[in-house]
Amino acid sequence: MKTTRVTAAVASVLVLSLAVSACGGSDKKKDEGGKGGTNAAKDAALSSIVNASDKKGGTVALEHSDVPDSLDPGNTYYGWVLNFSRLYARSLTTFKPAAGKEGLEVVPDLAESLGEPSADAKTWTYKLRKGLTYEDGTPITSKDVKYAIERSNFSPEVHSNGPTYFKAYLVGGDKYKGPYKDKSPEGIKSIETPDDQTIVFKLNQPFADFDYLATYSQTAPVPQAKDDGAKYVQHIVSSGPYKFESYEEGRGATLVRNDKWDPKTDPIRKALPDKITIKFKVNPVTVDNNLMSDKITADAAGTGVQPQTQPKVLTNPKLQKQTDNSYAGATQYIALNKKVKPFDNADCRKAVQWAIDKRSALDAMGGDPKGDVATSLMPPSVNGYTKFDTYATTDHKGDIDKAKAALKACGKPNGFDTVLTARSDRPAEVAIATAVQNSLKKVGIKVEIKQYPSGKYFSNFAGVPSYVHEHKLGMLSMAWGADWPTGYGFLDQIVNGAAIKPSGATNLMELDDPKINKALKDGIANTDADARTKAWGEVDKMVMDDASVVPLVYRKNLLFRPESAANVTVSEAYLGMYDYLLLSSGK
Repeated sequence: MKTTRVTAAVASVLVLSLAVSACGGSDKKKDEGGKGGTNAAKDAALSSIVNASDKKGGTVALEHSDVPDSLDPGNTYYGWVLNFSRLYARSLTTFKPAAGKEGLEVVPDLAESLGEPSADAKTWTYKLRKGLTYEDGTPITSKDVKYAIERSNFSPEVHSNGPTYFKAYLVGGDKYKGPYKDKSPEGIKSIETPDDQTIVFKLNQPFADFDYLATYSQTAPVPQAKDDGAKYVQHIVSSGPYKFESYEEGRGATLVRNDKWDPKTDPIRKALPDKITIKFKVNPVTVDNNLMSDKITADAAGTGVQPQTQPKVLTNPKLQKQTDNSYAGATQYIALNKKVKPFDNADCRKAVQWAIDKRSALDAMGGDPKGDVATSLMPPSVNGYTKFDTYATTDHKGDIDKAKAALKACGKPNGFDTVLTARSDRPAEVAIATAVQNSLKKVGIKVEIKQYPSGKYFSNFAGVPSYVHEHKLGMLSMAWGADWPTGYGFLDQIVNGAAIKPSGATNLMELDDPKINKALKDGIANTDADARTKAWGEVDKMVMDDASVVPLVYRKNLLFRPESAANVTVSEAYLGMYDYLLLSSGK
């Protein structure tokens, strides 16, 4: 899952301190653990709900430094959108809106229960709840869920964002052309809808993590009669407690209550606010200032305060109490594109591995509050992580002698020129790129930094192989969190050759190693949980041996919660950002 990144998604939270004081105020109450309130301590939202309240009303106001890849639930891969979209798009299953580890639990959403697998885990069946309707009162059926998956997975010319799991694992997924090209009423045959409540998935191999996959917004229903492809984002039909009152592309949106939503069919959503607003293209430092002055409820990006803001927050005791330093379950890394010279040569890739001072990269993005130096692609919070360091150097500061030896081996003893991308609206990522540029200059590798907007980073630039090749983008900044809390959920969409696509690609290295591809397929087909877990660490080592990924930082977020924000808790399932399904406002 791209984090906003980037993203992924699932984190184990490190509680730095949790001495939480009691709260006051007539409309506030303590959560069950006795934590919360306007005077909650630093890191309180890591394992509890801060300012817990059942009060209805008010407006939740969000701001973001750029634009989303798309608010269309079938055309997004940003972690914050997947979190946000649960307000208006219900998937078959979802992560439980809850504090701490409880938030990693997968629970039924549209479905009555979790999936019923066949003995070989190749067939999965779900039954929809009764009484589900769209915002216009029409019933939601299993055919709508099937259509949503068809449009999002099999029409890359229209919906280029999002993972490709359904396409890869449904029987016939490699041949089906999607509903815009294939006009047959039956659609893809491997998704069966024997009645309006039942949906059956027929897979080409066992897939032990299918209930996790069903949490994806790609399973949120779409009425075929209302779908007009790329324009659907302008009039999304809600299946959740909120609907769009307005949407202005590139500017923002306003969500209001969906009066056709029946809480009896939805045991996990309280839907407390009357209104939710989101503004795009707000300067990231302005977002921080608006948080600190209590003008908004949360930063939609969910990646924490900017490096410029961090010192002010950490040196002010009052402001520091309003922060949550969460592990994002994500890794900041650089992808070395194997189709762009000289990175088609493994030794040239290894020269970069040895030369980069990773400590300087971490310091550039804000130091220890922003994460830990990374030595593997998977972060420690993901199930399957194995600790190792293929390119170990003293204090992670790089090894110039080994870098020069690798340059000599790849036929570039004097170094070479290349391009490194970074997202323009992310000052921390640009700062990291500058630190990397300085590291590589010491061994003769001259790096030009090119900046692109995050909203179109994957759909128009870094995720478009033809653009990458044409503009010789050899090094691409990337941050990634797990799609769900297993090694497969972290690795597949960034290292599997099947994830390479014309646009919206997330395998930025264009890594297509048959051994790695096979190891991924074999691992997810294994119904032995311990064996699956072991397999993911082995895949990670294979990727690092290929040298096409340079892991830099296991990311943390320094989140800030204004005093008026209610029901604030960090979601371990959504990149360590706040859970937007729970968030409400005391204003």
